[in-house]
Amino acid sequence: MARLYAATGDGIARLDERNGGWAVELSLNGSGAQCLAVDPQDGDRVYAGLREHGVRRTDDGGVTWIDCALPEPGVFSIAVSAADGAVYAGTEPSRLFRSDDRGESWRELETLLDLPSQPTWSFPPRPWTSHVRWIAPSPHDGDLILVGIELGGLMRSTDGGATWADHRPGAQPDVHSLAWHPRVPGRAYEAGGGGAAFSHDAGETWQAADDGRDRHYTWSVAVDPDDPELWYVSASTGPFAAHGRGDPQARLYRRQAGEPWRALGGGLPEPLAAMPYALAVGGGRMFAGLADGEIWESRDRGDTWRPCRLQGAASTALHALAMADG
Repeated sequence: MARLYAATGDGIARLDERNGGWAVELSLNGSGAQCLAVDPQDGDRVYAGLREHGVRRTDDGGVTWIDCALPEPGVFSIAVSAADGAVYAGTEPSRLFRSDDRGESWRELETLLDLPSQPTWSFPPRPWTSHVRWIAPSPHDGDLILVGIELGGLMRSTDGGATWADHRPGAQPDVHSLAWHPRVPGRAYEAGGGGAAFSHDAGETWQAADDGRDRHYTWSVAVDPDDPELWYVSASTGPFAAHGRGDPQARLYRRQAGEPWRALGGGLPEPLAAMPYALAVGGGRMFAGLADGEIWESRDRGDTWRPCRLQGAASTALHALAMADG
């Protein structure tokens, strides 16, 4: 049976598949959890990034949590390297931290802030600041890391964060999410505020991928673990539609080798009334987590969809979603 974890903006939801539905248990209530990362080696170990209270870790699937004492409180991104187990946390204001002992201690990767573009980083709703929106350590190389600044660019390190290359050619500067292909080294993917992009050279250079979509404000990205040419994004007509209280006019899109993007239907409302904030793919299944707390599942690479039947504790919001296996 599968397990999912979701950050709700308030706490963490653990969803266990049982009897055709999903049993939901909430923890960290009132914490402001807005991002999470599951340890690839242990599905019971999860790190939660909190809006104002740093990082928490559970080693027992959310039954208990400990404070990892991150030096900066406002966490916007978190990741665990499948290559070497390092834990990364990104904050607002933009700072990047690394832990090599499961969050027991941290060191700041300070040279990220030495990049020439740093003085220009600015988040439009709060233009006096910026934040590390996404961290993507390569699953194939523990020294290779991609970091997205909102709004500032897509940065790259090949030495574990000791030094950084500034915004990469062809990438979207308004980075929302990043992904690596788990089995094909060198293949990486981006969803950004002006569209999507991909890389064949481990994030050194990027190519735009926008043909076939009528919505270019892309938010979440995911890739099929068996096919590096098959990937997905969620998209809206713009930031106010995606994150406001009105209709986001959101859609999910799929791109295959030699083809433009195609909007996915097959049971999904068209368009979606809540923004798909998170996509998770693995084990022959794909999940889309919507801003209103709904989760949809596809078992045929997005051709058809059904809503997940959630049982137990209720959540009316979702910011991030991750699979504990697959």
